[in-house]
Amino acid sequence: MLPSHPPIGVNRVPSLGLGTWQNTDTERCAESVRTALEAGYRHVDTAQYYGNEAAVGRGIAAADVDREDVLVATKLHPEQSGLAREQVVEGVEDSLDRLGLDTIDLCYVHWPVGNYDAAETLAAFDELRDRGRIAHVGVSNFDTALLEEAMDVLDAPLVAHQAETHPLLAQDDLIEHAQANDYYHVAYSPLARGEVFDSPVLTDIAEARDVTPAQVSLAWLLSKENVCVVPKATSERHIADNRAALDLTLTADEIARIDAIEREERLVERDGAPWQD
Repeated sequence: MLPSHPPIGVNRVPSLGLGTWQNTDTERCAESVRTALEAGYRHVDTAQYYGNEAAVGRGIAAADVDREDVLVATKLHPEQSGLAREQVVEGVEDSLDRLGLDTIDLCYVHWPVGNYDAAETLAAFDELRDRGRIAHVGVSNFDTALLEEAMDVLDAPLVAHQAETHPLLAQDDLIEHAQANDYYHVAYSPLARGEVFDSPVLTDIAEARDVTPAQVSLAWLLSKENVCVVPKATSERHIADNRAALDLTLTADEIARIDAIEREERLVERDGAPWQD
């Protein structure tokens, strides 16, 4: 079992991160990153596709937090940078320049589509890790077969797999694979793009515990071994509300009630995604 709130270091990812998808206003994005870090977050998640790496970098630089205490994650996109070897190398250098960093702590393959080729793409990630340009390797939106292939190809350990995960899309098979293979399952869209606020089970538990449905959703995910969450938040209030989930421990009965939700709704789709095969 990986620790729930691990320190930065080899194969360690803080359990709560700040998601930045759709946070494209430069000033607001930089301010939300600064606010989150100064509120105790130690994990910031961005991507080339989000168009905000420069703003994220500004927020990191502005925060009164030591750089070495923060895990910064970004993702290489198959259409924006491409995933052939030279494209990966150039894409990482471009992301480093925008972020204003010397090293990306955790770099993901954003989608296994386009010109993604496990042998070529992941060899480039290994090369960049050997050169110190990235510290850890992750993948995103894979299925278990692609995860097995990636682990076979990589020289570096697979540290994280990021996938849409929330009470309405539990992803049990992916979480079990992460637990069995000792890497992190990083849940994106952990609040189901706000739909957790309309879930009778989550709202009932939230009312009984005098917390928010967002906190219940995040606490449910964090109750699972090897699971991290990267909820998006831009306001100081939402940043603090999400962080409060770290202090919420659900009972076994509450966890079982959420586990029993039968609705399975995927909110993120794209052509060629592995689950469409």
